[in-house]
Amino acid sequence: MPSLRLQRVRELLKRAIGETLRREFPVSEVGLITVNDVAVAGDLKSAIVYISILGHADQQKRGLHLLELHRKRIQGLVARSVVLKYTPTLRFMPDDSIERGNRVLAIIDEIEKSSGPAEE
Repeated sequence: MPSLRLQRVRELLKRAIGETLRREFPVSEVGLITVNDVAVAGDLKSAIVYISILGHADQQKRGLHLLELHRKRIQGLVARSVVLKYTPTLRFMPDDSIERGNRVLAIIDEIEKSSGPAEE
């Protein structure tokens, strides 16, 4: 279990990155970028930012590309809003957990529908 300090830093980074992305990237251009989670290394020098991008496929590709392109600028803006000894090096990863969860729920619904009439 991560320490209380690490959890607080994760939440601060999550909030600051989300706010920075909201200000820097227009929704019409890259879709709606949501920060789902931030995994911070124990030494606080690196962090993986799990994001989901709502929009069509072109917006998702463009959004991920722009995040990688502007990574250092985003890090700088986050460094101004969150005061830490070291600002973590950010890495953006697409988070497909919501899609996987929806797929599991759809499978469960199919199973319930197919087994429901047979029991009656």
